[in-house]
Amino acid sequence: MPANHFNTHCPDWAEAMLNGFSQIFLQRNPLCGLLCLSAILFTAPALLGGALLGGVAGLLTAQRRGYAKADRQAGLFSYNGVLLGLLLSLYFPWSAMLPPLILAAGGLSAMITQQWLRRVRVSQYLPAYTAPFVVLSWLLLCFATPSTKAHLIEINTLNMLVAPLKGIGQVMFLGHPLAGAMIAAGLLIADRRAFCWALLASVAGMGWSLLNHDFYTALLGLGGYNAVLAALAFSSQRQQPWRPLAGIALALLLTPMFAAMGLPTLTAPFILACWLIHTAVQVIFKTTGAHAPCAPGENQPRLR
Repeated sequence: MPANHFNTHCPDWAEAMLNGFSQIFLQRNPLCGLLCLSAILFTAPALLGGALLGGVAGLLTAQRRGYAKADRQAGLFSYNGVLLGLLLSLYFPWSAMLPPLILAAGGLSAMITQQWLRRVRVSQYLPAYTAPFVVLSWLLLCFATPSTKAHLIEINTLNMLVAPLKGIGQVMFLGHPLAGAMIAAGLLIADRRAFCWALLASVAGMGWSLLNHDFYTALLGLGGYNAVLAALAFSSQRQQPWRPLAGIALALLLTPMFAAMGLPTLTAPFILACWLIHTAVQVIFKTTGAHAPCAPGENQPRLR
C-alpha cells in the first residue's frame, strides 16, 4: 500500500506520532514509523510505554503551545521525546515517578526543538538533529545507576551476518536483529537510497570496530549506529556522495572522543559529525560565492 494512501486513512494525531518515530531515522513516513514502533513492540516491549509517553508529551506540548501544525505533523516535536522515553525506560526502574519524568523530558525537548527551529529558519543555524535528546540525557543519566550486566556474545558467522542489522536497531537501543530488520524495511519503504546508505554505514561501523579488535562492540552493533544516522542525514545528496561518506568517517572517528571524556556516547558523534560537515560546506560555499558572484546557491539542508 503506498504511503500517501496510508496517510489518507490515518488520523492527524496518529500520523504525527508515527512520523515522530520515523524522524529518529530522518524520514517522514508513517509506514516507516509504524515499523519502528513495531520493532520496539516485538523485541523490547518493556520500552514501548516510555517511547509512547515521550512522543505524546512532545506532541501535546507542541499543540498546547501553538507550534506550527506542519511541524507537528512532520513529527519534529516527537522524535526526541521518543528517544528520551526509550532511554529512561532502559536506565531507570519503573515506578510512580518515571512516567511524570518521561512526560516532563518529552515536553521540554519539544520546547527546545521549537526554539532551535526558529533560529534555523531566520539564520544559518545548525540543524538540531537529536541534540535536545543528548543534552537532556546527559543530565538525567547523572542520576541513573550504572548497569553491571555483561552481555556475552559468541564470535561466529551468524552473529557477524546479523551485526549490521543490530547496528541499525541500536539507534533506538534495540540490539535484536529482528528490530534492525524491521527498521531497515521501514527505511526501504521510505527511501531506497536512505536504506542503502544506512546498511553501508552499519557495515562500515562493524568493520571499524573489528579493525580495532573490539569484537564486543562490533557484534552488538554499537560501533555503527552513529555512522548510520550520519549517512542518513546526507543520504538525499545525490550529486554529492562525499557528504554521507564523510559523515560515516567522522562519526566513527569522533566516537572514542566522547568515551574518553567520560560522557555517554548516545548520538553525540553523529550530531558533531554533521555539524562539522555543514560548517565546512558553508565555508566552502561562501568562499566559492566570493569568487563567483553569479553562481547558483545550493539547496538548503533538511532540518531533520
